[in-house]
Amino acid sequence: MDGGAVLTAAPPKTAPGVDRIVTGYLDHLLVERGLAANTISSYRRDLRRYAEFLDAAGVRGLGEVADSDVAAFLTALRQGDDDHPPLSATSAARAVVAVRGLHRFALLDGLVSDDVAAEVKPPAPARRLPKAIPVESIEALIAAAGAVEGPRGLRDRALLELLYGTGARISEAVGLAVDDIDPASAAVRLAGKGGKERVVPVGSYAVRAVEEYLVRARPALAAQGRAGQSRPGAGGALFLNARGGPLTRQSAWSILRAAAERAGLTAEVSPHILRHSFATHLLDGGADVRVVQELLGHASVTTTQVYTLVTVERLREVYATSHPRALR
Repeated sequence: MDGGAVLTAAPPKTAPGVDRIVTGYLDHLLVERGLAANTISSYRRDLRRYAEFLDAAGVRGLGEVADSDVAAFLTALRQGDDDHPPLSATSAARAVVAVRGLHRFALLDGLVSDDVAAEVKPPAPARRLPKAIPVESIEALIAAAGAVEGPRGLRDRALLELLYGTGARISEAVGLAVDDIDPASAAVRLAGKGGKERVVPVGSYAVRAVEEYLVRARPALAAQGRAGQSRPGAGGALFLNARGGPLTRQSAWSILRAAAERAGLTAEVSPHILRHSFATHLLDGGADVRVVQELLGHASVTTTQVYTLVTVERLREVYATSHPRALR
């Protein structure tokens, strides 16, 4: 070696542009992680917008991006501009997840030295208030369920009366045994999440409907199982299907949907909405939120307090339509 030669470090590799890294990341998601085509399409759209945002900010490579740039992109998503409408929290969160994945991919591939997007959190989606249907709609729904001829109508009416009258989850209702309900004391024992049991009072309408079902309908349904020997051993299940076996969650859903159609209800109706309605109507009637917490089987009162937001909205509606100085 020439003694006069000067040794210099090899120049660093030129980092690939943002577009090339995006393409590599999308290929990785498609080939190695096997994400669905629709998901890839959404990520491609979000990351193209991210690349355009960085380019407009004068950022030419991911190595130049700071966490403030990622945060500014999130703000731009929520605010919108001349070319893009503001995104909802859910859509913006999806875009931020795509950006975070891109930066993590670049870090693991050695294309950048730091993951600047790791600390930028996606926006929390807006908390959706529970839906409740009016008492009149509940009454129409239950009447429509009971309009079916024969044992099934008695069963369906008892099921819906019990769901609305106790606030039970659908899994709790179809999991009931005959011995779990005591018409004499008007109470039912429900097995909630984690096997935690609670005793809930049952209203007179539900008590009468269950008693009528037990006397006039359940024996006939149970006999179908014994006669056909197709579903023997229904045991002590309270609600039985037409073959004498225990009613399933899917069948209970079908019962509710069919009743809603017969009642002409256009609003969404589900077992969970009956549970929401149970809680909301109790609070509207003056029940304490901690009492409702116990009835619903919530571990924390915080979970139940979302229902109080519904009642506040109802109070606002009543105030706006009733008070002479409410309208502006």
